[in-house]
Amino acid sequence: MNNVRVYVAGHRGLVGSAIVRRLEAAGYDQIVTRTHAELDLTRQEEVEAFFEAERPEYVYLAAAKVGGIGANSTYPAQFIYENLAIALNVIEAARKYGVKKLLNLGSSCIYPKFAPQPIKEEYLLTGPLEPTNEAYAIAKIAAIKLCRYYNQQYGTNFISLMPTNLYGPGDNYDLENSHVLPALIRKFHEAKKAGGPVVLWGDGSPMREFLHADDLADAAVFLMEHADAKDIGEFVNVGTGEDISIKNLAELVARIVGYSGEIVWDTSKPNGTPRKLLDVSRLAALGWKYKIGLEAGIASTYKDFLLRHNR
Repeated sequence: MNNVRVYVAGHRGLVGSAIVRRLEAAGYDQIVTRTHAELDLTRQEEVEAFFEAERPEYVYLAAAKVGGIGANSTYPAQFIYENLAIALNVIEAARKYGVKKLLNLGSSCIYPKFAPQPIKEEYLLTGPLEPTNEAYAIAKIAAIKLCRYYNQQYGTNFISLMPTNLYGPGDNYDLENSHVLPALIRKFHEAKKAGGPVVLWGDGSPMREFLHADDLADAAVFLMEHADAKDIGEFVNVGTGEDISIKNLAELVARIVGYSGEIVWDTSKPNGTPRKLLDVSRLAALGWKYKIGLEAGIASTYKDFLLRHNR
């Protein structure tokens, strides 16, 4: 299968770059990519012209506007518009130009805020979303439904993956709009250099699950090669099936970075969803399991941070 034409949308992001690495390692030699400057996925005409010219046979839809609690709360209109536009344009172009298979990457924030734990795929749309990232979540839910209904109406083979919280090389470490793990790496690194306490949001009690981006890429390629929409259902969770409190995570990151100062919890700030652990039994039944442990994954991610930021 590795002599086929594959388009990875969002190849510069955390997920897309991991998928490109995984495809290259497997010997895929016709990987098509475009930067945002070369192709604006929110513009339908540009997307259709690209698909008409390049004719990819397989598509990994990893492009998205992403961010943490702060960014989602501040820019909800941008998050819903850009993510809806990307999904609409890429999925429709994939149908129009005969893509054999498309893999749509979602996010576990699609689930209700107080979903039973661990979260099964069938809990989608059974309760209210977490308000701080509702805009992003609605766009991601719409993309899942697009794939489902395109399969139903057009006979396409479009599948969706819902990864848990991701981290890994090439992550976004901007403290204004990054996710929790890269933000912790940067905060503890800078505090180690400058001294003083590290102030973190909430009380440290929320439970979170973390998956290395290289493991997600491995799952994505595995499912693209071995499972079709009829095998997966509407979508499939991708995670480790294990979680850790933010407090314990912070202490782990501090130890790996080498920070020995004080950690202060600002309880005036929101915690976000109290727990978010995915049920990964459907994926396990398809034959895939994660390989990279959290401590080893954070250690390698910190090395990548130091390399990229010349620290």
